[in-house]
Amino acid sequence: MQLVVGRIGKAHGIRGEVNVSLRTDEPEDRFAIGSVIVTDPPERGPLTVTSMRFASGRLVVGFKEVADRTAAEKYQGTMLVVDTDDLPAIDDDDEYYDHELVGMRAVISESETDSDTESASELVVGVVIDVVHGSGGDTLVIKPAGSHGRRELLIPFVRAIVPTVDRAARVIYLDPPDGLLDL
Repeated sequence: MQLVVGRIGKAHGIRGEVNVSLRTDEPEDRFAIGSVIVTDPPERGPLTVTSMRFASGRLVVGFKEVADRTAAEKYQGTMLVVDTDDLPAIDDDDEYYDHELVGMRAVISESETDSDTESASELVVGVVIDVVHGSGGDTLVIKPAGSHGRRELLIPFVRAIVPTVDRAARVIYLDPPDGLLDL
């Protein structure tokens, strides 16, 4: 499976460097000098990283195959991808790759207990369609179940609101504060 780690934006300067819109939380690893990155569409690559730096909060990357501004402009909109089989395994149970979360069902577990029985039911909130990495933390973008025009839900990906992620069952359990799902 191919995983998008960035998208080439506008040219930066006259030496062929480009702005890259990141979709990875490890840009220093993904865009290390000498890294070879596959592209989508495939005929625009692969590309070999020759320089990488941040300028005004944006990633600026130089590629061996892109010599000048004119060449850089032709790459605008190109997706930069890696094969998920090439990603290192995650040892921490509280860390996830974005592609692992996308497609998972988001549910609220409702437990009812009395003296004789205990039962639990699940209220399906929707399906995770994206993970947004921002300066304030990560946010899950959820398409509501039966949305019929309802806008996407933005759920902060913090333990207080997302206490459990079940990789095997492909379910994210939510414990949202009152009103969060109504925003």
